[in-house]
Amino acid sequence: MSPYTPCLFYGLLDTTNIRFSSTLFIFFSILLLIATIFFFYAKQKTQINKKTKQLSLPPGPKAWPMVGNLPEVLQNKPTFRWIHKFMEEMNAEITCLRLGNVHVIPVTSPEIGLEFLRKQDSIFSSRPFNIGADLTSGGYLTTALVPLGEQWKKMKKILVSELLSPKKHRWLHGKRAGEADHLVHYVYNQCMNSMTGGLVNVRIAAQHYCGNVIRKMIFNKRFFGEGMADGGPGVEEEEQVEALFTILAYLNSFSVSDYIPWLRRLDLDGHEKIVTKAVASVRKYNDPEIDERIHQWMNGAKKEQEDLLDVLITLKDKNGNPLLSVEEIKAQIVDIMIATVDNPSNAVEWAIAEMINQPVMFQKAIEELESVVGKKRLVQESDLSQLNYVKACAREAFRLHPVGPFNIPHVSISDTTVAGYFIPKGSHILLSRQGIGRNPKIWEEPLKFKPERHLKDDGSDVVLDEPNLHLFSFSTGRRGCPGVTLGSAMTTMLLARLLQGFTWSLPPTMSSINLTESVGGLSLEKPLLALARPRLAENLYTSP
Repeated sequence: MSPYTPCLFYGLLDTTNIRFSSTLFIFFSILLLIATIFFFYAKQKTQINKKTKQLSLPPGPKAWPMVGNLPEVLQNKPTFRWIHKFMEEMNAEITCLRLGNVHVIPVTSPEIGLEFLRKQDSIFSSRPFNIGADLTSGGYLTTALVPLGEQWKKMKKILVSELLSPKKHRWLHGKRAGEADHLVHYVYNQCMNSMTGGLVNVRIAAQHYCGNVIRKMIFNKRFFGEGMADGGPGVEEEEQVEALFTILAYLNSFSVSDYIPWLRRLDLDGHEKIVTKAVASVRKYNDPEIDERIHQWMNGAKKEQEDLLDVLITLKDKNGNPLLSVEEIKAQIVDIMIATVDNPSNAVEWAIAEMINQPVMFQKAIEELESVVGKKRLVQESDLSQLNYVKACAREAFRLHPVGPFNIPHVSISDTTVAGYFIPKGSHILLSRQGIGRNPKIWEEPLKFKPERHLKDDGSDVVLDEPNLHLFSFSTGRRGCPGVTLGSAMTTMLLARLLQGFTWSLPPTMSSINLTESVGGLSLEKPLLALARPRLAENLYTSP
């Protein structure tokens, strides 16, 4: 026997002992974890039971011990369709499901929704901690996704007073107008392209109009690169806009790790990897622009504000120091971009799809545009207050075809009572955009696209905002969208320019537009392809 054999044997024995000890450690750690979860679950349930001797939680599916309804969430994808299905089966406008230890409260009633967002707004003004919000906001540095606290107050004040104020809206008018002109030029080039036979991808046109507007407002540039010869997006813009929509799809996607946080390191459903990659794709174009601009201000090469990035960089505190860190600026710009690209583009794509199937609506919109604007110039933002039918079409798209199934969750900061039900502290409130917009108690024939329902008998101004929550365009309360003016202008200009500039019709091979929703969301199942023909003088389509 080799003299090294005893050493080898005892070495293997030590390794075996170590592995056995490690296995025991992991085993007992898991047992301890399960016991801890069970303890807190039992404690929480006891506390809730004490508080609910007279009041009960809203009705909902029976929950499993500890994990709640997470097994049903995993089995029923997409989750939002399962939630709406069981709410319909229960004939309930407010329900409760438990995901881990979190009570999730979906609501489809405007009246109940206003109890949460107006009557008890101060209690339901926080946001949840979750993977998507954490990664997108740079660790909760921004506005829309950040839980209640000093950071949110600081960033909300900046957003409202420095970036989205009426004065700043007027200041940035020229940049928005330039992108509206560019939209017409790009679509004109598309419909005159003999290779495509005049077919235009409305989704691409709408999404990249929104992307161009916000890049111009923030960075004073339309493209990071050269763009395409026809005015379309370059590879940089295509990658960034796709990444923005990926972030939006995964922000509140019922990830298991959002409700059982210790599972986050395992990334069981892959959401963290997807969002991390998408945020990196957005910031790889944004961050160099931001770093260079900061350098320009520091070395004196830049002295005058030209866009929102300049505004953010030059903000000072009471001591004259920069009010925002570099990371706060970078994260807030991502926050602004994701808030800008989806709602207008989705609404306009759906509106045109519906109107192609009902040509009489096109005629009404054209008659209004010709009466207010004529055919010798392009519609401008100053005309929008008089375009009630066009705005009614956009508003109806918001109602019937919202951009997403739920709003960003509102989190309760204390126990309370809503609609006669007990709502525990920490509950996540989900207002259903589609449930509210398609509520038959509010709307006659709720599944029909009828813009006329939004016109007022006295002919007064139609607005896209809806403070009474009969539809969900910009929400309400202290967590309502502060960019109502910007969002309304972008949506209406996008739709008005496409309607005024072009005649839209079915592709030759189709008898109607398929209005089926996508499986995983509420957008059209397939991007809208439509035949476009110019209807104005050629000089109005020239490159801006």
